[in-house]
Amino acid sequence: MKILSAENTRKADAYTIEHEPIKSIDLMERASNAFVSVFVSHFSSSFPIYIFCGTGNNGGDGLAVGRLLIDKGYEVHVFVINPKKSAGSEDFKINLQRLHQKVIPRILAEPNEFPHIKPGSVVIDAIFGSGLTRPVKGVYAEIIEKMNRLEARKVSIDIASGLFADQPVEKGVLFKPELTVTFQMPKLAFMIPENEPFSGQFEIADIGLDADFIDQLPSSNYFIDPGVIRNKLNQRKKFSHKGTFGHAAIISGSLGKMGAAVLCARSCLRSGVGLVTMHVPKCGYEIIQTGAPEAMTTTDKDESLISGIPDLSKMDAVGVGPGIGMEISTKDMLVELLEMASGPLVMDADAINLMGKHKELLDKIPPGSILTPHKREFERIAGDCKNHFERLIRQKDFSKKYRVIIILKGAHSAISFPDGNTYFNSSGNPGMATGGSGDVLTGIVTGFLAKNHLPEEAAILATYLHGLAGDLAAEEMGEEGLIASDIIDFLPKAIRRSMGNDSGN
Repeated sequence: MKILSAENTRKADAYTIEHEPIKSIDLMERASNAFVSVFVSHFSSSFPIYIFCGTGNNGGDGLAVGRLLIDKGYEVHVFVINPKKSAGSEDFKINLQRLHQKVIPRILAEPNEFPHIKPGSVVIDAIFGSGLTRPVKGVYAEIIEKMNRLEARKVSIDIASGLFADQPVEKGVLFKPELTVTFQMPKLAFMIPENEPFSGQFEIADIGLDADFIDQLPSSNYFIDPGVIRNKLNQRKKFSHKGTFGHAAIISGSLGKMGAAVLCARSCLRSGVGLVTMHVPKCGYEIIQTGAPEAMTTTDKDESLISGIPDLSKMDAVGVGPGIGMEISTKDMLVELLEMASGPLVMDADAINLMGKHKELLDKIPPGSILTPHKREFERIAGDCKNHFERLIRQKDFSKKYRVIIILKGAHSAISFPDGNTYFNSSGNPGMATGGSGDVLTGIVTGFLAKNHLPEEAAILATYLHGLAGDLAAEEMGEEGLIASDIIDFLPKAIRRSMGNDSGN
């Protein structure tokens, strides 16, 4: 699913209006109905509803939503913020006339006219839409601040007022919803961590914009669609054998950090790879043989760390990094691996930290390699960033410069490719913010790469399935107390569901 800029979203609206054809007021009605369909699934008619509208098209949406909710038996109060006594957009004026048949909205020209709202009500924000280009100030800002202070449930139509769709907001006041019902596709702003207070959870409401035209519009940002995942997963054939599904090697672990190696081994095995060989220090031999008996094990000459590489000539994919430490002999091992690698590597954790400390190693990374850093690990190799918009630009540039794939881990993990495209993950939950979760991802990525998926496919599949396994675990056990091993345990079910072989019951 493409993530369009605000400008291209307007183009898609205009094209749909011209070529469907459909009047703009009727497209607004369609969008308002789509919003209401989502809204009523969250809030019953026992909640009093207070809708705050601007005088543009987002305000027109709010007026239409108010009318539609009244028709469904909700108690609805509508307010129009209009300090300059604007006549409003044409579609706003039409919906204002339609609403007058149900209820007369109250005009707010000054902050002191703000109504008394009972705790437990629902406040709907329809003040500014995705076309906003300036920080919110003045009367609008004061009213939004009053809305934010309410002890009420809060929802935004399409995008929170004050939030820019595809650029950072450095000043001004922003509405803070718990839910945003956005139209047709998500906004880039929803993928940015510091914007979480201004988007909350978001749900996408399809309003029927022309799909063929959207396909033609340029975008370098995408939201992972579960349907794409299904198309990339392959059913096993009757006469398959373990050699059919590849042989993965993972170089992992050091004294006191062998848990990372066990998690990598178990998650790689659960990815469906045919064979896994773990290369660990001598102290980890019995740990791996016990913790992941299905994996084969080779040991380093060193007792407590990894100082060299095994024979990797028969391996279909190699992962390196989790728990290996930062010793000089381990850095020398990484240099040897980078220089002899005949194909892409999967690199995580201390492999990335070592490259951050010895940046000359970055030029040795094999093209097509997959790096899986968290925010601080990424900044160690790419430099500090003042916000996540800047970090996203830095990430795209890094992928292009070094011809690598970066999976920047977090909510909506960002997967950047050398061609400039970035995919944001649509699965996962906060319960996955736990030690070892990244080690599990490394194992899954390595497994899919070994199964002869292209690096781009391996990155997308592994990231999505890792998140989905976490979601399935959270459904059963809750987010609090979720551990990395739970993600591994639910990985087969995540794969089965993604392939369409699981009803979800």
